[in-house]
Amino acid sequence: MRIERIRISGIPALVWGDASDHVWLCVHGKMGSKEAAEGVARIAAECGCQTLSFDLAEHGDRKGEPTRCDVFSGVRDLTAVADYAFGRWREVSLFACSLGAYFSLQALSDRPFRKCLFQSPILDMEHLIRRMFLWFNVTPERLMQEREIATPVDPLRWDYYQYVITHPVLHWPMPTGILYGGRDDLQSPEVVEGFASRFGCHLTVAESSAHPFMDEGDAAIVERWLRSQI
Repeated sequence: MRIERIRISGIPALVWGDASDHVWLCVHGKMGSKEAAEGVARIAAECGCQTLSFDLAEHGDRKGEPTRCDVFSGVRDLTAVADYAFGRWREVSLFACSLGAYFSLQALSDRPFRKCLFQSPILDMEHLIRRMFLWFNVTPERLMQEREIATPVDPLRWDYYQYVITHPVLHWPMPTGILYGGRDDLQSPEVVEGFASRFGCHLTVAESSAHPFMDEGDAAIVERWLRSQI
């Protein structure tokens, strides 16, 4: 497959596939990279679409940079990449995974996407942070005092928590499909079903799958879902 390496406001990015008027903007999750979009890109190319992927801060070619991967850098980077996508292509669709979905909800709710697909999305970050409070025996009061607390998952940060509380997702008007694992421990079924109901999303639940969709048989589940949606 043809791959064009570019930089968007200094952000390493890839454009996959032959020239097209329609592109899928791919936003990876934690521990991912721009190269993780290959599966989406191959299916999109079969449908005559290109794919644009990029590295979030602290991922891929941006490892070692001082910028942290958080909602602040995520919103800034997604704004720049979306500006580029809507300036280059006539139609833009969105695929976002896990943390990338949360950043997309914060940064892109006013963009006229043709279609959106979320895999294992973080839809309610406050819900996840409160779960982390329980997992690691942290209280909001302690976090306010210490400002940042290391955990085995990710640092808990007071500024991040305050942003999350003051920026709930209230608006998502795009046609959206969601793939959710029934064993996902980061977002409850109630959170995902509630989001799908509020915003009219098409929800697919893979009952035996966990959040990463990396167990035996999961790759086939993701591919079938993508082929049915793209």
